[in-house]
Amino acid sequence: MADTATTASVAAASAANASSDAPPFQLGKPRFQQTSFYGRFRHFLDIIDPRTLFVTERRLREAVQLLEDYKHGTLRPGVTNEQLWSAQKIKQAILHPDTNEKIFMPFRMSGYIPFGTPIVVGLLLPNQTLASTVFWQWLNQSHNACVNYANRNATKPSPVSKFIQGYLGAVISAVSIAVGLNVLVQKANKFTPATRLLIQRFVPFPAVASANICNVVLMRYGELEEGIDVLDSDGNLVGSSKIAARHALLETALTRVVLPMPILVLPPIVMSMLEKTSLLQARPRLLLPVQSLVCLAAFGLALPLAISLFPQMSEIETSQLEPEIAQATSSRTVVYNKGLEHLELEEQRWPPRRRRWGEKRRTGTEP
Repeated sequence: MADTATTASVAAASAANASSDAPPFQLGKPRFQQTSFYGRFRHFLDIIDPRTLFVTERRLREAVQLLEDYKHGTLRPGVTNEQLWSAQKIKQAILHPDTNEKIFMPFRMSGYIPFGTPIVVGLLLPNQTLASTVFWQWLNQSHNACVNYANRNATKPSPVSKFIQGYLGAVISAVSIAVGLNVLVQKANKFTPATRLLIQRFVPFPAVASANICNVVLMRYGELEEGIDVLDSDGNLVGSSKIAARHALLETALTRVVLPMPILVLPPIVMSMLEKTSLLQARPRLLLPVQSLVCLAAFGLALPLAISLFPQMSEIETSQLEPEIAQATSSRTVVYNKGLEHLELEEQRWPPRRRRWGEKRRTGTEP
């Protein structure tokens, strides 16, 4: 019955969209193909679109209702694919896919750049004191922790202690490295004051990158001991692989290193050149606004680029895995879920193939 209703909705939407450029709507699926970097990049540009922060309560209810009508086959005539994609984008930007509750605005992925940019500006302020260095590193890791927790996978609840462990590890590593590097730079007598100031501006990057790696390892250390599920080409569970877990953590860690690189490296380079211009030398009050704009531009470019590097479902040759897994399937390659990057759609929480296997197991139709 539900399938018939959905089919009717699809047919109605398709008829209304014969001349539309938007792809056919698919409930819960990404609008853009995830098999290419460009497709993933466009997908994440949609997710971090800050315009969804200004969606009214009424518009949200309309979007949710439109998707419900599509799901139950009661979609009114004339609704376009573009309207359906827009409704899904709004719902996914505001409501948690597992709890269906509104995510606090500063911790939504669409708010990550607007609310995170002031922190980046603070991290890159020149002439940092010990107290300001500790404060901005702490604030940055606290903001990241809140975003991660607000967008967590609530279908498989993790103990709060694990989030606290990852948060404390990230804060301690970030503050320790930032303070340590600043002390070393200040004690370096070979550097001129100008060179010392320039080097200090790059200190936040190794501190934040190392903290991100520490957070990933602490939060997902259990996967290295237990392994993660790998699936064959038909979506059947082949086994649990520790080698695949190492690959998944490495990909996530690389993403977390690449992400802050343009944000914390490009602005110091750009600002060191802009500060020499006659405009900023004559108007020093413009330094902070200009630096804020530079950080905002770097942040807006770096975030979608970094999280588009690897597909959510990664592929690996069975010959690279444990012998027992290679012997358990005839597939040349298997796939595994890279893990949460706190930027996923509902369907990516538990991939469709994996979900179908789980449903077979629950109904007893899978041997």
